[in-house]
Amino acid sequence: MGFLKNILGKKEKTATSYAEFWNWFQKNERKFFDVVKQKGDIERLFLNPLSEELKKIKPGFFFLTGMANDNEAELVFTADGNIKNMVNVEELVDAAPKINGWLFTKHKQAGDFSVQMGNYTFNTQNMHFFATNNAAYPDEINITIVHDEYNEADKDAITNGVYIFLDNYLGELTFASTIDKLSIAGKNDTQEELIPLDKLKDYLNWREKEFIEKYEGTRRNTENDGYSALEGTLQNGKPLIAVVNADLLQWDAKPSHPWFLTISIKYPSANDSGMPDERSYKLMDQIEEELSAQLQDVDGYLNVGRETADGLRQIYFACKDFRKPSSVMQNIEKEYSQQIDISFDIYKDKYWQTVARFMQE
Repeated sequence: MGFLKNILGKKEKTATSYAEFWNWFQKNERKFFDVVKQKGDIERLFLNPLSEELKKIKPGFFFLTGMANDNEAELVFTADGNIKNMVNVEELVDAAPKINGWLFTKHKQAGDFSVQMGNYTFNTQNMHFFATNNAAYPDEINITIVHDEYNEADKDAITNGVYIFLDNYLGELTFASTIDKLSIAGKNDTQEELIPLDKLKDYLNWREKEFIEKYEGTRRNTENDGYSALEGTLQNGKPLIAVVNADLLQWDAKPSHPWFLTISIKYPSANDSGMPDERSYKLMDQIEEELSAQLQDVDGYLNVGRETADGLRQIYFACKDFRKPSSVMQNIEKEYSQQIDISFDIYKDKYWQTVARFMQE
């Protein structure tokens, strides 16, 4: 699996369907198979054409290819750790037809091997770990990786190597979705008892099983919740207005919805106050109504609230998973991108620290 291709670039206005992509692939799969098996000019004859075709769907696909065995080539589609694009990878592979001689895989899978970067090696022999538990955040998985040769002078290089190793050792999806906080340290930096790194998978599996048993089936009906309107002032003197679900912020089962979706909408200000004009108000309310219709509490998506200040509105959802919110927001972006500047991010935040300031209020 020796080739990694980054598919980025200008976003295409017209997206082709997954079916059209796979029809194109089937027409060319024999020559692609031959070039991979013979280790020919893979960049020019396979990776570049594949890149161009996938860009017609959307930016953000990466892939690896190589021979899985003597008779089968494997093509691994990956988002390279970008949570927002993982749903697209999964949809693409799920749509793949059965093609003799090919294996199509979603996400980089777990493996047991070493990574060599510069003067450093990363493997289970020269790394250990320990977990830090915080009574205030008992469900948070906070891991510190200890590398035998860690030193501050090469901190960035070693950190990068550890991340690359874990991405491949644990598997892309596991690495991106299970560890809440990750730190890198040297042996002299800690007095904690070190655990062999080959025990990390078992530890994460145990914590994940424990988490699922604790929160499985937990849902929240927000129909009768109470809301609070909050006002504040930014450091530049401009007003901030927030509307939040006050009852939801006091909920004691927040970790059951561990993914936080933050939608950012930049709008033109009506005046020096930084508040939106009437058109922008209506458009942003329309977007939020559409989001709430598609991301409902009964399905595990909770509208926590929104804040508006200085040309920016941010809307917050706490979610059971990351897949549907990512897909919904990608469609919202396409629908409204010509009318207003809209973007989103989704990430793990089991204790909703993104909106901690509103809990204090």
